[in-house]
Amino acid sequence: MLVLLNLSVFIALLAIIFTMKKQEMSLSKQVLSALVIGAIAGSMMQWVYGYDSEVVQSTLTWTNMIGSGYVSLLKMIIMPLVLVSMVAAVVKMDEITQLGKYGGLILLVLISTTIIAALVGIGVSLAFDLTADGLAQGARELARAETLTTRQSEVDGLSLPQIIVSFIPQNIFADLTGARDTSIIAVVIFGILLGVAGLKLFSDEPEQGVKFRQFVETALALVMRLVRMIIALTPYGVLALMMKVGASSSLKDILDLVSFIVASYLAIIIMFCVHGLILLLNGINAKHFFQTVWPVLTFAFSSRSSAATIPLNVDTQINRLHVKPAIANLSASLGATIGQNGCAGIYPAMLAVMIAPSVGIDPTAPTFILSLIGIVAISSFGVAGVGGGATLAALIVLPAMGLPVALAALLISIEPLIDMARTALNVSGAMTAGKITQQRVYGPSTDEQQTDLDATQHNA
Repeated sequence: MLVLLNLSVFIALLAIIFTMKKQEMSLSKQVLSALVIGAIAGSMMQWVYGYDSEVVQSTLTWTNMIGSGYVSLLKMIIMPLVLVSMVAAVVKMDEITQLGKYGGLILLVLISTTIIAALVGIGVSLAFDLTADGLAQGARELARAETLTTRQSEVDGLSLPQIIVSFIPQNIFADLTGARDTSIIAVVIFGILLGVAGLKLFSDEPEQGVKFRQFVETALALVMRLVRMIIALTPYGVLALMMKVGASSSLKDILDLVSFIVASYLAIIIMFCVHGLILLLNGINAKHFFQTVWPVLTFAFSSRSSAATIPLNVDTQINRLHVKPAIANLSASLGATIGQNGCAGIYPAMLAVMIAPSVGIDPTAPTFILSLIGIVAISSFGVAGVGGGATLAALIVLPAMGLPVALAALLISIEPLIDMARTALNVSGAMTAGKITQQRVYGPSTDEQQTDLDATQHNA
């Protein structure tokens, strides 16, 4: 009976979001409203029934159908979107050399910001004097430690050449299913190669090349129409996802590790400011940028998946930030697995600094810091763009630094809470890379010039 009551409330909340859409409220406002309403509803449910209540778990089993279903729909279109859009982007290029220019700039921004993120993580950890010595190992943490130790064998001793080789597609059909952590990069490479083949076909056999280009353009239009259909469901998915977060987060877990949470969020906020500063230094209106990408960051926050955010990322870059499709698709796809500022930059760096004193290593030693930054930069290649990607990064960084990987499990209790903000930062980094590349190659768009003019007139 109580579960039915909770589900009735949830349906009423969905109806409220639907009413907002009928009133033609902007998508960003719908998403923000859904995030707040979902978090409050979930927290209230936990307050009324208690943490780990059977009523709460039974309710979430049903409500999570909406959240999980929405995330599944986004994951469904990731590979078709990446493949078709990359082929379309390449065949529209006048010169193949443009591809290298785009990719080089995007990678430069992604890796540079990840190095900065690692420095921020190190600095914040030292400022808060974080250490792993005082963390209590509960049953859940110990079970997680055993799992991580087992998984470590999968990535232990992974070298840079091996990481690079893992990007190359061996079986494109397997990679289209997402069978590997690096499947997205493999599909990107296959799409680029197929697009280059299309360019050569257009050059050698113009008649066949025209047919191929028309086919690709039609396929892209169809896929983008599907993307827009699914994006329209974002507020409902965010509502369900945030309701689960609010209802399942343990207040005790949060209070036990409040220092780590505060330090993590401070580091993430600093990196958002770094993104804004980098945008300003490149002549881009940072305020306008973040206002525009807010719905994308909101979904990334609630879904904890950089990969699942790719469709929203690409659509927003192209249609609202006026980034060229080739740049948008490259930055979104590469940013989902390479140079993730939150998961591959801040998290493993903070973890290493926390754990180092427990094994007799001075985390302030220059050699330790330089080694950590170098390993973080290398390990940031190919970090999975799904929830838990930070764990994969830690599994690579910690053993490389001679640190016990099992201690990473001590933070499993509050991992989802921090991972939400980390994922939003990852996506922000990818979109920042795309916008800066657009600015460097093509200069400011007419829309942005008008925005800057309006701001100047307002201030005057």
